[in-house]
Amino acid sequence: MIDNHILGPVFIHLFTAILQLIAWRKTVTQRYISGIGSFLGVLVAIRLLSKVQDQGILTMNASNWESPFGIVFVADLLSSTLVLITSLAGLAVSLFSSTGINRQRMLYGYFPIFHFLVMGLNGAFLTGDIFNLYVWFEVIIISSFVLMTLGGRKTQLEGAVKYMALNILASTFFLTGIGILYGITGSLNMADLSQKIKLVNNQFLIGITSMFFLLGFGIKSAVFPLYYWLPSSYHTPPSAVAATFGGLLTKVGIYAMLRVFSLIFIPDEFTRNLLMILAVLTIVTGSLGALIKLNIRRLFSYLIVCHIGFMIGGIGMFTKVALMGTVFYLFHDILVKTNMFLIAGLIRQMRGTMDMKSLGGIYAQYPKISLLIALVLFSLVGIPPLSGFWPKVFLFKEAFNISEYAFVAALVLGSFVTLFVIARMWSEVFWKDVPSDVNIEDKYNPMPLARRILLVMPIALLAIATVFIGINAEVVVKLVDQIASQLVDTSSYVEAVLGKQN
Repeated sequence: MIDNHILGPVFIHLFTAILQLIAWRKTVTQRYISGIGSFLGVLVAIRLLSKVQDQGILTMNASNWESPFGIVFVADLLSSTLVLITSLAGLAVSLFSSTGINRQRMLYGYFPIFHFLVMGLNGAFLTGDIFNLYVWFEVIIISSFVLMTLGGRKTQLEGAVKYMALNILASTFFLTGIGILYGITGSLNMADLSQKIKLVNNQFLIGITSMFFLLGFGIKSAVFPLYYWLPSSYHTPPSAVAATFGGLLTKVGIYAMLRVFSLIFIPDEFTRNLLMILAVLTIVTGSLGALIKLNIRRLFSYLIVCHIGFMIGGIGMFTKVALMGTVFYLFHDILVKTNMFLIAGLIRQMRGTMDMKSLGGIYAQYPKISLLIALVLFSLVGIPPLSGFWPKVFLFKEAFNISEYAFVAALVLGSFVTLFVIARMWSEVFWKDVPSDVNIEDKYNPMPLARRILLVMPIALLAIATVFIGINAEVVVKLVDQIASQLVDTSSYVEAVLGKQN
C-alpha cells in the first residue's frame, strides 16, 4: 500500500537538526529542541508501526517514479519496528545529553549532528533501494565521525582514525558489490533485484558479489576478524555518543545483512557455513576480550562484539526460528547496549572514572539507582523473564535442531562470560567498599538531586522498555514470528513494491 508519510521519522530529525543549526549559539534552546524533536520522533514511529500492523507493508515512490525505476521507501514490520526502537533510544540519549554533554561540545554542533545521525539510521531502515542504502550509510558514517571527534582530545582522534579507516574500507566493499550487482542485473531496487538475480546464469559471480556485501556489512557490524576498530574507538567519545554508537551503529549492519541476504542473496550452504564460523569466532574473541578489561566502557565494547556473534549465527542458520531469535535479540540489544553506555556515563559523572579498580561503594551511596542499574545488568545477562533470555531460547533451540553444536558451545561460552564479567563489575563498582586510597568525601561530592534525576531518567526509560519487552514476551514473539515469516518468504515485500503483476 502506498503511503506518503513513511519518511516522517526521517523528516522529524532533519527539521530538528535544521532548527538547532539556526539556534547554533543557544545551547539551552538546542536542548529543548532536541528533546521535543526526539519525543515527536517516537510518536511518529509509533504511528508508522501501527499503520504497518493494520494495513500491511507500506511503500512510497520518491518523486512518483514507479518502481523499479525510482527510489522507493518501504516500511515493513522489521524496518518500522527498528525505527521505533531507534527513536526510543534516540530520545533517551537526547535527554541524557542535555546534562551529560558539556556546553563546549554543544557549541561545536553536537545536537544537530546527533539528529543527522538518527535521521541516517531511520533512512537506512526505510529505504528499498540498495544504492540509497549506501547513501544513508554514508550519512551515518560522516555524522558519527564528527560526533567522535568533538572536543579534539588525542584519544578521540586516535579512535576516530581507526573507526573511519575501517568504515571507509567497509563502504568500499559495499559500493563495489553494488556496482557489480548493477552491472549484472541493471537494477538497484531490492525487490526487483530479488527477482532478477534468479535469472542470472553465472551463479559463481553472484556468490563473489555476495561476499563483497558480507565483508562490507561484517566490518560495520564488528564481525571477526575485522572487529578491533570497535573496542579501540568506542571508549574514546563522551558517553552519550558512545551510547548511540554501541546501541545503534553496529545493529544497522545486522539489519542490512538481514535485508540483503533474505531478499537478494539467499544463503547457500557455503555462505551459511561461513557465517556460522564467523559467528563462533566473533563470540569467542568478544568473550576473551571482555574477560581481561577493567575499564567499564572497554568491557561493554567487547560485549558488543560477543553478542553480535549471537545474531550472525542466527542469520547463518537462516531458518524461521533462528531468524526469530536474531530479530528479538536485535531489538533487545539496541535498548540494553544503549543503556549500558549511558550507565557508564552516569558512573563517570558520579565518580570521575570508569576504572573498576578505582570504584566502589556506589550501592551504599546510591542504593535506588544501583537497583535500577542491576535490572539493566540482569537484562544484559539474560536472566528470565527479562528481554535477554527469550531470544537465546530460540537460538539454542534451532542450533540443537540442526546440529550446530559449535555454535551451541559458543552461545554457552558467551552467556557465561557475560554473567561472569557483569557479576565482577557489580562487585567491583557497586558492592565493594571504596578503595582505601580514594577519599570519596573529599573527591566525590554527592551529585545534586536535579542533575541526578536528569541523568537517571533516560536510563529508567530504557530500563522500562527492556522490562516491557521481557514481561510481554508473548506479544514480541508474535511480532518477530511475523517478521521472520516475511524474511523467509519475501513475496509480500516484492508484491508491495512491484505490484501483483510481478
